[in-house]
Amino acid sequence: MRPRTLALAAAIAVLPLTAVSLGVSTAQAAAPHAAPRVTLPNTLNPAVAHSEKKGDVPAEQQISVAVSLKLRDADALERFLAAVGTPGAPEFGRYLTPEQFTDRFGPTQASVDQVRAYLTAQGLTVTEVSANRQTVNARGTTAQVSQAFGTHESAYVDPQTQRAFFANDAAASVPSELAATVQGVSGLDDHPVRRTHLVRPGTPASDAAPGAAPGAVAASPSGLSPAQYTGAYNLNRTGADGTGVTVALWEFDGYSKSNLTTYDSQYGLSGPAVSTVSVDGANYDSRPGDGQGEVELDSEIVRGAAPKATQLVYEAPNSDQGEIDMANKIVSDNRVSVISISWGSCEPDTTPASMTAVDNAFKQAAAQGISVFSASGDDGSRDCTRSTSGSTVKAVDFPASSPHQTGVGGTNLKVSGSNAYSSESAWSTAGGGVSTVFAKPSWQTGTGVNGTMRTVPDVSSDADPQSGFAIYTAGGWQVYGGTSAAAPLWSGYAAQFNQKAKAAGQPVLGEASPRLYALANSSGYATAFHDVTTGANQDFPARTGYDQVTGWGSPVADTLTTALLGGTTTPPSGGCTAAQLIGNGGFETGSAAPWTASSGVVDNSASEAAHSGGWKSWMNGYGSAHTDSMSQTVSVPAGCKSASLTFWLHVDTAETGSTAYDKLTVQANSTTLKTYSNADAAAGYTQRTLDLTSFAGQTVTIKFTGTEDSSLQTSFVVDDVALNVG
Repeated sequence: MRPRTLALAAAIAVLPLTAVSLGVSTAQAAAPHAAPRVTLPNTLNPAVAHSEKKGDVPAEQQISVAVSLKLRDADALERFLAAVGTPGAPEFGRYLTPEQFTDRFGPTQASVDQVRAYLTAQGLTVTEVSANRQTVNARGTTAQVSQAFGTHESAYVDPQTQRAFFANDAAASVPSELAATVQGVSGLDDHPVRRTHLVRPGTPASDAAPGAAPGAVAASPSGLSPAQYTGAYNLNRTGADGTGVTVALWEFDGYSKSNLTTYDSQYGLSGPAVSTVSVDGANYDSRPGDGQGEVELDSEIVRGAAPKATQLVYEAPNSDQGEIDMANKIVSDNRVSVISISWGSCEPDTTPASMTAVDNAFKQAAAQGISVFSASGDDGSRDCTRSTSGSTVKAVDFPASSPHQTGVGGTNLKVSGSNAYSSESAWSTAGGGVSTVFAKPSWQTGTGVNGTMRTVPDVSSDADPQSGFAIYTAGGWQVYGGTSAAAPLWSGYAAQFNQKAKAAGQPVLGEASPRLYALANSSGYATAFHDVTTGANQDFPARTGYDQVTGWGSPVADTLTTALLGGTTTPPSGGCTAAQLIGNGGFETGSAAPWTASSGVVDNSASEAAHSGGWKSWMNGYGSAHTDSMSQTVSVPAGCKSASLTFWLHVDTAETGSTAYDKLTVQANSTTLKTYSNADAAAGYTQRTLDLTSFAGQTVTIKFTGTEDSSLQTSFVVDDVALNVG
């Protein structure tokens, strides 16, 4: 028996970073931990190559690091994201909870424990593990950090920005046993600073300087009012105001509630009070810094577009670790369906490992149905103008370049006297171009979309400070532009849409770009978007269809909403990419997900050996009347010519003879594919293969059901399940 951006006329400065000592310290650890190691190639800040080394960082100086862990089953995750956002697909709108995402795609608890044990053994203190298990934060001395990651920490000066900073001289490394678990390490330098994307009239974004004072304030407002921009984009015709929807503002500074109240009073707006969510202990509201105007712009534009939406202002330290922790906290909290981002940094001057960590959190956001809108930048196609690489480099802004959010570019908007749309042209310094980090996602297609890499932006709206917005900040009225104004406007639209979708019994917008591109490639494009065809940034002109200044254009909110709610996009049917569809087929996560299984079925006891690894699915084996089952639902693409279910089966029994007393049934939906029994008992495992080609184009639930009669045990042990399509 079984044993059982916002851009000011003078630039808004970001938070000051602690300068390091430029003197030579006592020696750091000269050699890494003495086991075979694997280099993490994306952990060196690009600024190191352009900066002047001044000496060693003191060995006793404290450094905080964020160790990012890899997601699991990346191919299955991308397939899920494609299906969950495609109207007409069986999975459309069936979003995951944070717990479901972590169980299915997140790092395992065993991986977290392995990383924690290593860091602790190196003398570091683990300070926090993100709720989604994607990041392990730790703190220690320079010597301890250098030992743990095989680095040497030096003091540098960036000649472009004249900033003192510390950084690792070469890429970090980890012991080989951690290589399959660790994605990257952030915090080994303190060079990165996210910039606002905000501009005032008369001052180019490129003239912005850290620490510059805000422009002169006025006693009365000028610039676009909510009535004007909601009228121009038909936001006032959707029949929605954001009721019941919550928007997160992604911030590295604080705000004054009195300024927000003054804005509301001026324009007769009312809605839920804005509240702050602290990340890593940051809360700037008692003494906001130079980024205050950015935060208040974001909040006021969202209020104007969706006045009844709840706003949560997430405030984090302006660092790689702060940004990663904010991303993970927002998706783990799961309190919002929209995220508005108006801060960023140019790709070539941002540590790739940090971008990957944030993008992984955006994948979780997409899986949970959270829309993310990011400002594309205010330096045109030369996004590094105000950072290390300088204005000669063609570059785009992150996080607008992430393929799992929607990058928002900028226009110059003209509004008629009756607050109606008049005309629109590309803003000359609207961020846009070609990513050097992220490949072009499968949904990024259409007229004007070229190349193999991700292009930016996806959509646009007013950003030119010459057609800027009336904003109340710093105790008075100012006119602000920049793509910092465009991102919250689109976020406000998404809040309106989500309210309408709920009323219609439909899913929230979720990852917006795939749906927007599908619509832009349909006959509905001309009525759902304003196609901006005049103007240019430094390297790319606006033109018919998609372009790298304005994307597909600005919203016609009422018809865009109608199209998104009423139209369906048929899932692609002509192609099939060879893939393995089953998640956790070897059960090595130590849990069932994404299987649904009877209690105790996923097992690592020594009584029945696994085919490979240490875990398997052990059904029955009790010697009494009993039923066990496990099932998993997958989608077989319509274009696939073959679909083969394979698994390794071991049958162990106390029964004798050829009579089938105890049975294992394998089903696809309601179709029985095969039945095995105690008569199939054998000493070892046998690989079984079943044909599922006839299920192409369908969502299929694969189910194993073991039934046992009242006497003499039979164990059905299944391992290494796969469904290969091609």
